[in-house]
Amino acid sequence: MKVLIVGSGGREHAIAHKVALSSQVDKIYCAPGNAGISEIAECVNIGAMEFDKLAQFAEDNGIDLTVVGMDDPLVGGIVDVFESKGLRVFGPRKNAAILEGSKAFSKELMKKYNIPTAAYETFEDADKAIEYLENSNYPIVLKADGLALGKGVLICNNFEEAKEGVKTIMLDKQFGSAGDKLVIEEFMTGREVSVLCYCDGTNIKPMTSAQDHKRALDGDKGLNTGGMGTFSPSPFYTEEVDEFCKKYIYKPSIDAMKAEGRDFVGVMFFGLMLTPNGPKVLEYNARFGDPEAQVVLVRMKNDIVDVFNACIDGTLDKIDLEFEDNAAVCVCIASGGYPVSYEKGFEIKGLDNFKDKEGYYVFHAGTAFKDGKIVTNGGRVLGVTAVGTDLKTARANAYDATKLVEFDKMFMRSDIGKAIDEA
Repeated sequence: MKVLIVGSGGREHAIAHKVALSSQVDKIYCAPGNAGISEIAECVNIGAMEFDKLAQFAEDNGIDLTVVGMDDPLVGGIVDVFESKGLRVFGPRKNAAILEGSKAFSKELMKKYNIPTAAYETFEDADKAIEYLENSNYPIVLKADGLALGKGVLICNNFEEAKEGVKTIMLDKQFGSAGDKLVIEEFMTGREVSVLCYCDGTNIKPMTSAQDHKRALDGDKGLNTGGMGTFSPSPFYTEEVDEFCKKYIYKPSIDAMKAEGRDFVGVMFFGLMLTPNGPKVLEYNARFGDPEAQVVLVRMKNDIVDVFNACIDGTLDKIDLEFEDNAAVCVCIASGGYPVSYEKGFEIKGLDNFKDKEGYYVFHAGTAFKDGKIVTNGGRVLGVTAVGTDLKTARANAYDATKLVEFDKMFMRSDIGKAIDEA
């Protein structure tokens, strides 16, 4: 069969890698892809938001299955376009992807269906938001309502910071139209855990847990990013937590979407906070996480094509998800200056060191070809991933693997997975 993957980041490289392992797949295309993905797929120069062109390509090339990795096309309705043309596609329709597309929608859904989450208020007027913040408890969280590449969340320690945050999001429009509406949320304490779940509209099956590192600098300092690294599984996500989440969070979430006439098919991502009062939902996403996909998919035993098809066909209840009894750690190597400003075009050396090195992976996030060489082409450049018998071994392996590659002005956090030592 022929598979088309839509996207160009480390997540899409991880998906392509897993799809390539399926005995059912003869040919993989990726639009637009990147330099690393081009080693296992034919990259097509069509943008992820060019829905009609992508659908036409799928028709012209006899694509049997399209997998959408990115949030923007899902929220924009790419699945609806493909389905209208009779094309088989994995991902939620536009009316379900709103779960990620609007934080206000997701908070209202959780409130309506009693799904545990932080207390919140929603504002469309900056002055009213500031007035509310004058009498709030701190720290407090400000969230741009729409998509902001994982960066539209500000944690404010006092009123002055919060007032400046409202200005940044709603008036200065640092995150564009995502800041037209603002969600102000109580600050929750505890361990953050990410759990990705496959969904077929009725059934929901959680994958293994992971833990992300959002801040740019060691010690969880600096600006929010799309994610500087992750590890799986989380030692803090116990069987007891899993049972609670299945009963009070995962199943109620897919049931709520169904009750709203928004059947969710695809990957429902749960950002969880393990608070002293039990697990609560920080956020939903409507697709594989990045870089969570890089550590979760390398541990998954199943043929991913079987799982994609089961989700589309509504037969996920017949799939028994299995994961290796090991651990994985991903360290993101970024361009100096990320997530603000950074240079592109530096040659990346040492990539061949990963070839035939079992248990070590280099997933390309922001790379391109220039004059026959692979060069940097984004903020997050590579996701260096390694597995091990346990988390400490996987962490040591991943950091050893980062020494295999180099480019000018590269930087990474040195403490990805440090929380493992506290478990």
